[in-house]
Amino acid sequence: MKSLVQAVVVAAALVAPVVSFAQSGSAITRAQVRAELVQLQQAGYNSARGEDPHYPEAIQAATARVAEQQRSALAQAQGADASGYGAQAQGASASGSRAMGVRPASAEEMKSLYRGS
Repeated sequence: MKSLVQAVVVAAALVAPVVSFAQSGSAITRAQVRAELVQLQQAGYNSARGEDPHYPEAIQAATARVAEQQRSALAQAQGADASGYGAQAQGASASGSRAMGVRPASAEEMKSLYRGS
């Protein structure tokens, strides 16, 4: 009996983190789900097709279109460049010094390096 209790305690300890990660931080409402479904339908997704073997491709394509629409709407609202690479560079600077020539080391210099003198 004691080993059964220990097994249950160990199993509960192992399952607890899995259950906690499976739950989202906030619950979504029915209205949010309906709004998302309307967005997907406006992007070309047909939820009434029944058993479709191409379901994953269709929903992924519609989700990508919705995401692109949201990105472009956000960029227009902010008046920003919608390319996704940031703003144009406003200025430039150049600094440095004269390039110094590189010469090969002579055999005598290499010998003194390894001899320690």
